[in-house]
Amino acid sequence: MNILEATMLVCFGAAWPFSIYKSYKSKTTSGKSLIFLYVVFFGYVAGWLHKFFYAFDFVIYLYTLNAFMVLLDIALYYRNRAAEEMRRAGGAGR
Repeated sequence: MNILEATMLVCFGAAWPFSIYKSYKSKTTSGKSLIFLYVVFFGYVAGWLHKFFYAFDFVIYLYTLNAFMVLLDIALYYRNRAAEEMRRAGGAGR
């Protein structure tokens, strides 16, 4: 187990709930980068795969949790983008 790797994942992971909350409440994609979210998600997946195949320890659960939170933020991005398109089209997407 690498305590520094676990600390990094806990610190990065602490920011995702705030990002998810902002995405959920704002109902806008403003300030979000879909490319950034995907890059971070695939980075967590790569870390998870490394742990799974080469160095399995409890840190794999931190990778899993962080990847799930990023995936949730990605889903909210798509939801918010659809709501923005509805608003632009004059629909009731509010």
